[in-house]
Amino acid sequence: MSRIGKKVIEIPTSVKVDIVDSLIKVSGPLGSLETNIRPEIGFRLEENVLSFYTVQETKEASGFFGLSRTLVDNMILGVTKGFEKKLELVGVGYRVKMEGTDLVFSLGFSHPIVIKAPNGIKFEVEGNTNFTVKGIDKILVGQVASNIRKLKKPEPYKGKGIKYIGEIVRRKAGKSATKGK
Repeated sequence: MSRIGKKVIEIPTSVKVDIVDSLIKVSGPLGSLETNIRPEIGFRLEENVLSFYTVQETKEASGFFGLSRTLVDNMILGVTKGFEKKLELVGVGYRVKMEGTDLVFSLGFSHPIVIKAPNGIKFEVEGNTNFTVKGIDKILVGQVASNIRKLKKPEPYKGKGIKYIGEIVRRKAGKSATKGK
């Protein structure tokens, strides 16, 4: 059994949780989210505490036990605090700017790249090279940030590209490092 799945979720007073069959709806100050819980997983809502348990002891049920609890916990965190991913551009001439709600990148291609903000996502730009992806859905924030990073992944020789702030890019020695041996 998952240790994470056994933990109970304390529901803050600003968050409202509605349960309809296997659908859990969470609404708070920043918005509302919902998810379906698999039939192998059961849950109880008592006062302001939500707990999960397995209905059947199968391999799949134990696999989804901790996941279900974490998904609902992330929904509660999202509607109260929100999630964000900070990224930066590394490279000469690489720039990002806002045009309305969209991001416009100059990444050394012959054309600028425009990324439209999906529903539930907000972009913020700090300077010419740093930007933030914000939203209440942790999965969506991570996916949008990953898709943006795919535009120009950091390369291992000079480290140029789009990377998460705090990410360490493994560097390789260039061709000249092997000369003379």
